[in-house]
Amino acid sequence: MAVSDFDLKNTVSDNRLVGLWRMMTGFRLAYLGALVGVGVAAVLQIGNSLLLRYLVDDVLAQGRFDRTLLLVGLGFVALALGEGASSFLSGKLTAQSAEGIARRLRNYLYDHIQRMSFTYHDHMETGELIQRATSDVDAIRRFLADQAINAGRIALLFVVNFTALSILNVRLALLSIVVVPLIVVVSIFFFKRVTKAYEAYQEQEAKLSTTLQENLTGVRVVKAFARQGYEQEKFEQDNWEQYQRGRRLLTFHSLFWPSSDVLCGFQMLGAFLTGALMAINGTITVGTYLAAARMIIWLIWPMRNLGRLIVQMSTGIVSYNRVIELIKEEREPLDEGTCVPDGNVQGDLVFEDVSFEYENGDSRVLRNISFRCKPGQAVALLGSTGSGKTSLVNLLPRFYEYTSGSLTLDGVELKEYPRGYLRQQIGIVEQEPFLFSRTIRENITYGVGRDVSDAEVEAAAQAAAIHDVITSFPDGYDTLVGERGVTLSGGQKQRVAIARTLLKDPRILILDDATSSVDTETEGLIRQALQYLMQGRTTFIIAHRIQSVMDADLILVLDHGRIVQRGTHEELMAQDGPEGRGMYRRIYDVQARIEDELEQELSDQTAYLWETEEVETEQKGLAYVRV
Repeated sequence: MAVSDFDLKNTVSDNRLVGLWRMMTGFRLAYLGALVGVGVAAVLQIGNSLLLRYLVDDVLAQGRFDRTLLLVGLGFVALALGEGASSFLSGKLTAQSAEGIARRLRNYLYDHIQRMSFTYHDHMETGELIQRATSDVDAIRRFLADQAINAGRIALLFVVNFTALSILNVRLALLSIVVVPLIVVVSIFFFKRVTKAYEAYQEQEAKLSTTLQENLTGVRVVKAFARQGYEQEKFEQDNWEQYQRGRRLLTFHSLFWPSSDVLCGFQMLGAFLTGALMAINGTITVGTYLAAARMIIWLIWPMRNLGRLIVQMSTGIVSYNRVIELIKEEREPLDEGTCVPDGNVQGDLVFEDVSFEYENGDSRVLRNISFRCKPGQAVALLGSTGSGKTSLVNLLPRFYEYTSGSLTLDGVELKEYPRGYLRQQIGIVEQEPFLFSRTIRENITYGVGRDVSDAEVEAAAQAAAIHDVITSFPDGYDTLVGERGVTLSGGQKQRVAIARTLLKDPRILILDDATSSVDTETEGLIRQALQYLMQGRTTFIIAHRIQSVMDADLILVLDHGRIVQRGTHEELMAQDGPEGRGMYRRIYDVQARIEDELEQELSDQTAYLWETEEVETEQKGLAYVRV
């Protein structure tokens, strides 16, 4: 079975052992083969002990130093080779199974996380997801590769050695396992406590990973505000808590080992003493005693290791639970929908009393939103932070589902369209575009999903006013942009994002404050590219500056999730509100006053610099005349 063909949701079970067995689908035969190899090695090991008994009692004791001694020696060699081959085969099959299952888990979780809903990602920390997809998967791999197979090996060794020892002497066999029930009880005692301690340890490690991930992602902000000391202190606090929980976990391990060693040591000493007395009394032969002593060693010490494995297996069980919790989460159904048009949508959007609130939200983010956007029109959304602008456009690609009202696209309820189809029809240019650590060409072609010619890529870049910049780089379109596009300026990243959207050729366009974080010259270039991008497309423009929305066909002014004004720029400038001027006009006046003040200050500074330069020139001229 191919790695990608198996849905791990089928492994979910209330019984963890059943779930693990289902997770091994496709690798069960190999794993059972590994167990058979372990069993064969255990039987051959008993053969060594019995052959040792034969050597002492029937060969050496009777002085048979002939061909029999040579055959016995060859027998030891053959048993050792057989045991080694069986152990090798078992190890190989175990490694193949464990690594294959871990690989399938990692691939599945990577795909699964990408298909989770926006609501899930809103409340789940990135570090927690990374921890479950890496550290927890590796713990499951170790569980299958080491702990589970060794538990089976120990169980087989116990059964085989106890059976063989019982055949030699029942009394000695029973006396050799007196402490075994106590070891099992102690192991279970520590198992329960180690499970809780390891779960707490993993949760804190996930928190530490989140802290580190956030710091590395925002390292420029940290440096800009000189907050290295604060971040170090925060990390040290989380790291100290990790240390405390790790120390508690290791304390349980350190308490278990001495207690199990003492119990096993006394058990082995008692068994050896009993066997020696029986050999001295003639109850058993010397060869039987040596064989029994070897069996006792392989009976007691594996049981001691079983206790260790029981304690260590708790880590695998905890990690399994954490991974299953993630697998249980429902994916966002991308193909679910009854309406799949043959071609592209027209872009006729109608909102009728649409309301929306986030899950577990205290209040509605959007309230009774109603308007229509005809195909090819541009609708601008203006309002303060938190007024609901981004929440409104996030309904269009079905990142979130509106909770009431009706939202239709080309006369069909939006919920009837599959999410995957909608997102193919919609292009988004964000305020801070995300670029992958790949070449510029790969970033531009990222959203297309088909083979793209160089001519198409260059045409999109030229339309986005970024082609000349790209060709000025030594590697051109093959230039690596670095993590999150760090090697490009803000304006360059924005124009690469516009080229990416142009190449996708969407019917509906969302511009989320695409010019707010660039300088005036770059803003002009971006506006030129956006004008080209908007042609013939239904466009939603989110902006804080009125200058960015003045040319829109419809401007909606939002406040606390409601539309408080609507119309064109000219209409809104003429509208009055409860306090005299409407909100749109008040925002316009404030922004105009700020721009005038900045222009006046710039003019004053320029005049001052000219006057200073003229005075310095006159002083230099007088000094020259005097000379």
